[in-house]
Amino acid sequence: MQFKALAAFALGATLAAATSIPASQCSTGQLQCCNSTGTAKDASISKLLGLLGVVVQDVTALVGVTCTPITVIGAGGDSCSAQPVCCTNNSFNGVVALGCTPVNLNL
Repeated sequence: MQFKALAAFALGATLAAATSIPASQCSTGQLQCCNSTGTAKDASISKLLGLLGVVVQDVTALVGVTCTPITVIGAGGDSCSAQPVCCTNNSFNGVVALGCTPVNLNL
């Protein structure tokens, strides 16, 4: 039983690592540091999108909430202790960012 739990954890960690991109490969928009991320199906995110009047076609796309731009990587000035992401639509003044992909700032 413990082996199954360990195998599931290892698979989850591998999938999480495989779905993030190096920060240098963020070509769809500015790097963002978001306080939280989730999908449009998440209740709190869905409610926020509704209040903003944002219609999301792809409900599986990652949405960043309360985001700030990351301007310099590795210079010690900007860091992200929350979720670094690269998003295709950052036009909501940091309240939400749409079409996000997790970013690995260490690569």
